[in-house]
Amino acid sequence: MRKVTMQTIADELGVSRVTVWKVFNNQAGVSDSLKAAVLNKAEALGYFKGVNELNQASVPKNIALVVSRPESSTFWTGIIHSMAEEFSKNNANLIYTSIDPIYSDGFTLPIGLRNGSCDLAVVLNVYDAEIVKRINAISIPKVFLDTVPELTSADITGDLLLIEGYHTTYNITKSVVKQGAKTIGFIGDIHYAWTNADRYKGYNQCLSDNKIEIRKEFCMTDRIDIFSYKQTLYDYLDSLTELPEAFVCASDFIAHFVHFYLTEHPERIPNGMIVTGFDASEEYANVEGLITTADACIDLLGKRLAQQSLYRIATQDAPFELTYIRPKIMYRESRITV
Repeated sequence: MRKVTMQTIADELGVSRVTVWKVFNNQAGVSDSLKAAVLNKAEALGYFKGVNELNQASVPKNIALVVSRPESSTFWTGIIHSMAEEFSKNNANLIYTSIDPIYSDGFTLPIGLRNGSCDLAVVLNVYDAEIVKRINAISIPKVFLDTVPELTSADITGDLLLIEGYHTTYNITKSVVKQGAKTIGFIGDIHYAWTNADRYKGYNQCLSDNKIEIRKEFCMTDRIDIFSYKQTLYDYLDSLTELPEAFVCASDFIAHFVHFYLTEHPERIPNGMIVTGFDASEEYANVEGLITTADACIDLLGKRLAQQSLYRIATQDAPFELTYIRPKIMYRESRITV
């Protein structure tokens, strides 16, 4: 006898598997009549195996939030707070699980990820390839927000959500071109995250389509130690004999350091410089509201991660999903003059 799954019930009723999942998890959006039909069909097909498994909805779920370092950034804390709120509405506990940021000999994953005490792991801000591979190998369901560029979506044993960067950065760069800039640089560690690599590709394609030379000396894409970002950027900018007319930055975090540098060296930009960012962070007051950036709506992003996690727990047999979240571009003049 073939196993009765949520998809089996959905096929019998001619509805989606998501509808069945909503019924079993007491989610809104399903009429009372359809809810009754789903429950009756599940009982008739023997889905509950003689046990009212709907009581499982009252059993708290334990979600491991896997992060590689304590985060004070409002971008990450905003996502985490929104996730926690959504999980609390669905009887799920969010368990903060910290791991080392860099792989080394003797590295082991926390016991909570290995002993079956957690129903799922949400992986945020983990960008060491070897550590991601170790997490990838654990048997519990997983949902990733971004990952390292060394891995493809086919390598990830879980759902992967990405903030869309290629087309977004293409359009941000296009807005810079429309302002008349002919020398346009890019700053962002493309080895750090998949999204950074996508943003660089979008920048390159836009310049190529507009027949603007991509000057490699104006592209800082090498690995950058997260704890020495400012000094590394300052050293790079100091090394340039001339500055471009614009810098497309992979994040507002980078853009705010560029802004600080330019205000400290006004003689280097007599005509000003266009600087853009990404993430729409309110944390960096010197560029907030000044530069063109991309808003991923972190509150909704956190909620979306939580919903994907609950879905994955309920439908572990479903194919893994690759989802792009398209941010809203906040266009501004972006010209810095000092």
